[in-house]
Amino acid sequence: MKAAIVQFKASTNKEKNLKKILDYIRKAAANKATLVAFPEFMMFYTNSSQTSKQLADSAETITGNFVSIIANAAKENHIQVVGSFYEKSKKKDRVYDTSFVMDKTGKVISNYRKIHLYDALGFRESDKMQSGSKIAKPVDTSIGKIGLMICYDLRFPEMARTLAISGSEVLVAPSAWVKGNMKEEHWITINKTRAIENGCYVIAPDQVGNIYCGRSLVVDPFGKILIDMKKKQGIGYVNIESKKIKQIRKELPLLKNRRADIYPTLKL
Repeated sequence: MKAAIVQFKASTNKEKNLKKILDYIRKAAANKATLVAFPEFMMFYTNSSQTSKQLADSAETITGNFVSIIANAAKENHIQVVGSFYEKSKKKDRVYDTSFVMDKTGKVISNYRKIHLYDALGFRESDKMQSGSKIAKPVDTSIGKIGLMICYDLRFPEMARTLAISGSEVLVAPSAWVKGNMKEEHWITINKTRAIENGCYVIAPDQVGNIYCGRSLVVDPFGKILIDMKKKQGIGYVNIESKKIKQIRKELPLLKNRRADIYPTLKL
């Protein structure tokens, strides 16, 4: 099945970004994609001068205007959508970094609040965000059963493995990967590794511009990069083949060959 991956530069203006998002949804559907995936922070770009209160005031609920308009576009264009938004939380001046999956009727069939906040390499997402408390169960889509991750989650192999052994065939990781020394090398290596070690596709749409590096990727279950969007804004397309997942997991049975019975015997 054909999937679309979007790479774009989000502005600080929510309405301008929403207009772009709707246009990408229409284009993906017109090109016969059954699912389109967007990057992290597609709602708007948060610069360093924006306070935690300002961010919280601009956040919405999953039934709010931003997600609802995207849901209507999914329904009108008969396409599934994976996206993200800043979700209001009960904690004062904190928001969730939340991703969602919509079916082609516009119904939200899964949502996930980022559990690994990017408190590393000079950043502290926890100054403005609240972490989620659970991993979302894999959900059936047109391209297979997908597991949701967000950006920094990719650095934690336990999460990807948990999703894989729970049935995920495709990991979708909306991202806003910050530029920096060796950061693009990390990005490429980590995405390929998560695909190889779990025998799954990885779809990782990334922000480009502002402080982000771009390089949105789709990697197949054997580690082959099918799409690398480099630094350009736009939309890419890829065919996701369920038979390839089955074939590679049979030939390289990493999930089957795990010795989970022995791992706990190491006493610390």
